[in-house]
Amino acid sequence: MTEPILDIRGVTKRFGALAASDDISLDLRPGEIHALIGPNGAGKSTLIQQIAGGLAPDSGRVLFDGRDVTALSTAARAQLGMGRTFQISALAMDYTVLQNAVLGALGARGGVFRFFRPVMRDAALLARARAALDEVGLAEFEAMRTSELSHGQRRQLEVAVALTLAPRIFLMDEPMAGLGSEGSQRLTGILDRLRRRAPILLVEHDMDAVFALADRISVLVYGQIIATGSVAEIRSDAEVRRAYLGEEDEA
Repeated sequence: MTEPILDIRGVTKRFGALAASDDISLDLRPGEIHALIGPNGAGKSTLIQQIAGGLAPDSGRVLFDGRDVTALSTAARAQLGMGRTFQISALAMDYTVLQNAVLGALGARGGVFRFFRPVMRDAALLARARAALDEVGLAEFEAMRTSELSHGQRRQLEVAVALTLAPRIFLMDEPMAGLGSEGSQRLTGILDRLRRRAPILLVEHDMDAVFALADRISVLVYGQIIATGSVAEIRSDAEVRRAYLGEEDEA
């Protein structure tokens, strides 16, 4: 079996009496999309924060390419190749599409914000940013102010910003949130292509997208993984149907 590039082992996080993450173990393997699904409040975003470095687990380990990164900061993990998109947009709305992409490329280089204006004349950074925009279908919008983009285009831009970091994995927290059918289909196509670039841990409520994309699915309910398997296995799992998909067993 191919060794996982991301390996979560026994991660636990408590907030008082609430176990938001209860001894969670899962992994992400090269070339795959591993979807993490579950009802609101299940602890999905809390887990992603612990993987990305924004929240320290109480116990357990996060291994990235065999290296224990549990104590590393978000920035340090990003430098190692963790690319992340957020449930709530983190884009600079007053900047152009290209400027946002360049900010991502600057982060990959380890640059600092005060040098932003000079780097807009940096050919290498501009090339990296434009390549990412082209990959997600936003090349023609590079001069547009980000606030003028549609919601779906902003989601595409978030993926482009993550791409500029040349990530080894993608952590995606509900990228389909707020998208209509057409936007979801467009982004589903983009993510399907991206798995060739780097594997994706995908937190998502859009089950059509999950079933279309996922090689494996893990189901998180009340801070615990109750099942992991293929799309067919998850669809046929009686416990998953009761706990998350809201279906009743046939009499």
